[in-house]
Amino acid sequence: MSHAAQSTENLVNDTPSELVDLQKVIEMLPPAQRLTIQPAFQRVVESTNRRRKILQLVQDSIGQLRLDMKYLVFDLEATRRERDAYQRQIQELMGEQGDADEGSSEENQD
Repeated sequence: MSHAAQSTENLVNDTPSELVDLQKVIEMLPPAQRLTIQPAFQRVVESTNRRRKILQLVQDSIGQLRLDMKYLVFDLEATRRERDAYQRQIQELMGEQGDADEGSSEENQD
């Protein structure tokens, strides 16, 4: 496969259809005009592809951030539940100790 055919195939795969259509029009121009326009067109294609890749990276990062936030919220809720359970256990133990202390102080008063 020639380099021109390969680059055209890459353009079709990576480039919006409007730019592919413009490439076809440029290829039909006389050689002098084509040579003048082709470098600018290539820069537009490259910047378009670069922006598309950046956008994809940003979207992937946002998706990962959302997932990470869900994990963090889950962990936070689990930690709160554990804290509440431990506080209830402490209160129950303190209540039992308080009852035992009151019983021993009543015995001392008799």
